[in-house]
Amino acid sequence: MSLLQVIVLAVVQGLTEFLPISSSAHLALAPWLLGWEDPGLAFDIALHLGTLASVLIYFFKDWVQVAAQGFGITYTHDTELAQNRSLLWMLAVASLPIGFFGFLFNKQAETTWRSPYVIGTMLIVVGLLMAFAEKGGKQKRGVGQINFVDSIVIGFSQALAIVPGTSRSGITITTGLFRDLNRESAARFSFLLSTPAIAAAAAKSLYDLLKHGGLTPDVRLQFFVGMIVSAIVGCLVIGYFLKYLRNHTLKFFVYYRIVFGIIVIALASFFRHPAV
Repeated sequence: MSLLQVIVLAVVQGLTEFLPISSSAHLALAPWLLGWEDPGLAFDIALHLGTLASVLIYFFKDWVQVAAQGFGITYTHDTELAQNRSLLWMLAVASLPIGFFGFLFNKQAETTWRSPYVIGTMLIVVGLLMAFAEKGGKQKRGVGQINFVDSIVIGFSQALAIVPGTSRSGITITTGLFRDLNRESAARFSFLLSTPAIAAAAAKSLYDLLKHGGLTPDVRLQFFVGMIVSAIVGCLVIGYFLKYLRNHTLKFFVYYRIVFGIIVIALASFFRHPAV
């Protein structure tokens, strides 16, 4: 890849990992639509590490408080988090489903499910669910009122993100709205919950890379540029999106997903995609 391709794909990752529009869909389709070769495993790891850095940096104080409270240590950075001293264990329980189903269906997620028809369908379906959640959710509870039932339900919904086109943030925020969380709290819990999942995906990919000989000299620059750019863009997007949700609905993202999904399916009907 050229340095321009690296930067473009890293920006795409940073934007779409945390917005509810599916990073897997955009990263699977961008090289196809632009006529670029598959960026490969090393670059995939760089993007995962970059977005992992984003959530760790942005939510560093939150994670310190969540971890401290989980072990009975008083540390108050955020008063709302202080209302939920079991949040660490809720996040741990909620992370189990994606680990289990990710292990079972990892091969399908990386091969047959990367079909544009699957991606397009999931973009549309989750977009419609998001619209129903916006109308049906009471949006009256914050992070401090999240309970174990909420965490288990949201955790199982996160497992759907294994299917490309779903969007980890999209499905977990939608489920949070169905559980009557307000938009910002649903997004905040979604981002905290994404941290273990992104870390696990990065660790697995890194293990696979090391089995194949590690980083070669010609891809090291691409690796580090991709990681840094996706981390910076990811931090900016998280901050913007949380502020956006305080005063706006998810209507724009509903329309985006549905229109994009229709375009993906239409293009796949006329042009052959490598995964089909």
